Amino acid sequence: MIRLDTLRALPKVRDCTSMLYVEHAIVEREDSALLIRDAEGTTSVPSASLLPLMLGPGTSLTHEAAKLLSEQACTVAWTGEEGVRLYTFGLNGKRSASRLLHQAKMWADPATRLGVVRNLYSIRFGYTLSPDLTLQQIRGMEGMRVRSAYEQASRETCLPWKGRNYKRDSWEAADPLNRALSTANACLYGICNAAILAGGFSPAIGFIHTGNMLSFVFDIADLYKTEISIPVAFRVTASNPMELERSVRIAMRDTFVATHLLRRIIPDIQRALEVPPDLDWENEDAQLLDLNAPLQLWDPQEGTIESGRLHLPENETHPHPPAPTDPTKGDPYDHPDS
Repeated sequence: MIRLDTLRALPKVRDCTSMLYVEHAIVEREDSALLIRDAEGTTSVPSASLLPLMLGPGTSLTHEAAKLLSEQACTVAWTGEEGVRLYTFGLNGKRSASRLLHQAKMWADPATRLGVVRNLYSIRFGYTLSPDLTLQQIRGMEGMRVRSAYEQASRETCLPWKGRNYKRDSWEAADPLNRALSTANACLYGICNAAILAGGFSPAIGFIHTGNMLSFVFDIADLYKTEISIPVAFRVTASNPMELERSVRIAMRDTFVATHLLRRIIPDIQRALEVPPDLDWENEDAQLLDLNAPLQLWDPQEGTIESGRLHLPENETHPHPPAPTDPTKGDPYDHPDS
């Protein structure tokens, strides 16, 4: 087997395959590629260029295939029959946490968090928002923008729009248009989640959305819904296909390619989070940081200090445990709560 030694062996996110959906198949590993075995035969897939892999019903994934996908930072999504998705991922242990720490820093300060929120809305609108606008006013503008997108798609496809209405636990109860929208959004969430992870960010640290392990995924996916998932869902539903969900997935894949979405997600994230040049994904020095990211210890005065060695008090050559306060109780490190 070929083992991944450096991240330079992987293509950039913008050059990856947008997504691959597999169902009723066995996914195995052969050297550095995936083998997909189904009723039609065996297909070899160059997994290094694969960003998200979506596994539908009746799919088996071998341990070695999962290990390969983990090493190559590919997001794996198990896809249920009713559109429920469970995301999981693995990242190479040499990667730097610098971008994730920057994201957390921007989130932790209310002032910088509000700045990121405004940046995200500015990307949605396509222009810089006036500093005089309150967050409540911006939300109202966003509501009008989304409603306008639904109305425009309705006019173009001659499909009546009665509003977003669906239940996660009752997929078939929703009308075809709402099912198409849910399927299209799920594909969009998958590719955004994969790009976020590949870029070294956290899908859980959201700025507009919060409280969910995919909050940042929803923040980023909302940048593209009115452009991609809403028009695709209306257009596919209007064509009245035999297999609605499958047709939506294929249309979303083609639209990802046509709109060059993978080329845009990481730069949009960096713009929203105001990522400094030394952490920029396209920066060669940032790439080098990912090859052998150091593991360090945090220190409130020095920032970070070397890990992997014993730190002793000054003039100490050997560590000594603190003396027990009561000699009758023995070594304090023997206590179950120590």
